[in-house]
Amino acid sequence: MGYVKTAMLMAAMTALFMGVGYLIGGSGGAVIALMIAAAMNAFTWWNSDRMVLRMHNAQPVPEGDRMGLHALTSELARNAGLPMPRLYLIDTPQPNAFATGRNPANAAVAVTSGLLRSLTREELAGVIAHELAHIRNHDTAIMTVTATFAGAISMLANFALFFGGSRERLGLVGTLMMMFLAPMAAGLVQMAISRTREYAADKAGAEICGQPIWLASALEKIAMGAARIDNDAAERNPATAHMFIINPLHANKRDSLFATHPATENRIAALRAMTARPAQTTLDAARPVAASRVPRIRNRRKSGPWS
Repeated sequence: MGYVKTAMLMAAMTALFMGVGYLIGGSGGAVIALMIAAAMNAFTWWNSDRMVLRMHNAQPVPEGDRMGLHALTSELARNAGLPMPRLYLIDTPQPNAFATGRNPANAAVAVTSGLLRSLTREELAGVIAHELAHIRNHDTAIMTVTATFAGAISMLANFALFFGGSRERLGLVGTLMMMFLAPMAAGLVQMAISRTREYAADKAGAEICGQPIWLASALEKIAMGAARIDNDAAERNPATAHMFIINPLHANKRDSLFATHPATENRIAALRAMTARPAQTTLDAARPVAASRVPRIRNRRKSGPWS
């Protein structure tokens, strides 16, 4: 059902984009708008991961790092049936994380230094599993496309005043309304898609690590940290806020239309509900979700935040 809803929302985003193009330039404008969207999506498809990581000044985590982050992620990736993603560290005290990349073979996971200091090893496993779930579900590509559409719609709407066709069809007042309403509608659709994919990643992430309560505990700590600690890079690049496991800009009390993420309380409740029933994992049908699947790292040096 999650993918059906996502497909419907993306179809609405495409229709809105073409509609704005039609209002600006008629049928020819709709075709041009579609061509612009295709070109922008092709560019972001190949470059989005590098662009986002650069925005947040993310630095590669070397293999064999003293915190055991590579070893932990490698084991969880095997649990998820995924290739090992590239790992990055963002130097900010706010606890948070995100995944990016056009497909599982070209994916990256970025965590903040604040996340490593704030969480236990088990909670970190839950967060990494959540990000791996986004990669396995191809959410990183979906959200890249929707963010591009939303940006392109805003760009077209702002161009409306410079095209005579839009003023003839809508008048000056109608054109001004389109300039404000079209980007707002695009943003609402983008946020709805983001909320849908977060719930799906929570569920799949709990199955990957085997303990929903670890992710629930991590979400609680991250939400508290994000609410009181600024993330300067995210503030400078608010368009990337939907990528993080918890909104780095502000905390929302409920699943409002203008929220990029579901309410943390609702996500925690859903994860705790998973621990109350003997659900089966998709990776090992004979093993219940409630069983611990945190990787055991052999010969790991006793250093880092979990020592």
